[in-house]
Amino acid sequence: MKIRDLSPADFRKRLGGDGIRLAAGPFNCRLQSGIPDIADELARLYAHHPLIDADAFVDFHVAVEPGHGLRRWIAPQARFVVDAIEPFTPLPRNQALPMLEWGLNWCVTAYSHHILVIHAAAVAHGRHAAILPAPPGSGKSTLCAALVNRGWRLLSDELTLIRLDTGQIMGLARPVNLKNASIDIIRAYAPDAFLTRPVNDTTKGTVALMAPPPASVAAVGEWADPAWMVLPRYRAGSAPVLTPMGNGSAFMQLADNAMNYHVLGPRGFAAVGRLIDRCRSYGFEYSRLDDAIAVFDQLAAEAPA
Repeated sequence: MKIRDLSPADFRKRLGGDGIRLAAGPFNCRLQSGIPDIADELARLYAHHPLIDADAFVDFHVAVEPGHGLRRWIAPQARFVVDAIEPFTPLPRNQALPMLEWGLNWCVTAYSHHILVIHAAAVAHGRHAAILPAPPGSGKSTLCAALVNRGWRLLSDELTLIRLDTGQIMGLARPVNLKNASIDIIRAYAPDAFLTRPVNDTTKGTVALMAPPPASVAAVGEWADPAWMVLPRYRAGSAPVLTPMGNGSAFMQLADNAMNYHVLGPRGFAAVGRLIDRCRSYGFEYSRLDDAIAVFDQLAAEAPA
């Protein structure tokens, strides 16, 4: 049974009660909220994710709840809660939905030290995957959203999960985080994709979430082999330029973006090293999404069978 099989009334009742229990890649999550405004968009974002049994083990028990006291009504707030702990400062209530996504990312990063977690997007073509680490404003999420609407499979937009034993990339297939100009760009580029209403004045600017493609959610259990590490950079008017990157520079890029590299210690160093050995690494400048996708499709065409 999937989220889409619940009626809107049943989804709202569960969300405000014992919670929505769903699988997101390798993690089972229970989502709760006393803020009913988020229910409809949340249901559409996770429409194709499977529900799990009530007695199944849950990795993350999370909630976004109204502010305390007068903050329920005056300048109303939203609070993120995980296992009865509030790790963040409350945000304005209209940011409750992105707060839930940011909070889930925090849970994965804070508690998942059995895998290497990299702040990067990951997309797959067949069994081969590209890792896209990049700082904010680089166009990473825009490129990721465009690729998964043109035949590539979404593994993750924000957190790339690397198995320590096999080096494979595990899928999350959770919503893609879009910011500022990227929102309208993707609305025009992928008009059939579902995007939430933009939320203004967050610490990241204006944000919206794009639902993962159904095919990516269905294939989330198909782990991918890392083949490319591509450091994207949007530059207005630029032709698509793919520049080979040395292993030393590529190692530093991945290590700098590995969220739990310092926790894993020698295992993290070895995991990043093995990852670099398996990937061809590039810097990539682009301006037009169609040009960028053509470059990625050429990489996929040249991959070994």
